[in-house]
Amino acid sequence: QVQLVESGGGLVQAGDSLRLSCAASGRTFSGYAMGWFRQAPGKERELVSAISWIGGNTFHADSVKGRFTISRDNAKKMVYLHMNRLKPEDTAVYYCAARHSDYSYSAYEYEYWGQGTQVTVSS
Repeated sequence: QVQLVESGGGLVQAGDSLRLSCAASGRTFSGYAMGWFRQAPGKERELVSAISWIGGNTFHADSVKGRFTISRDNAKKMVYLHMNRLKPEDTAVYYCAARHSDYSYSAYEYEYWGQGTQVTVSS
């Protein structure tokens, strides 16, 4: 069992930066790939970024490539999403998710989810 708690969201202006954090707790964090998803009102949940357990493999959606960076600190059981040059279209609830295996592009394949943190970017 893995519990995930996100933090770091907020209201910012276009062009600003934010860092989202995801704290994992539970029996083990070992072997879990992590993903950051987001869901805007009326839209499906989409994968923003993902990282493998060792951290060597990462994925970033085209919409955030070059602006967002995912990282993890396995010793601290933390996953981060560094978001730069934020745009109004980045406004959404951001969720941290864990999958015991390599990362997947599908939200349905992640076993554990956090409660989400709201990111609002004003123009």
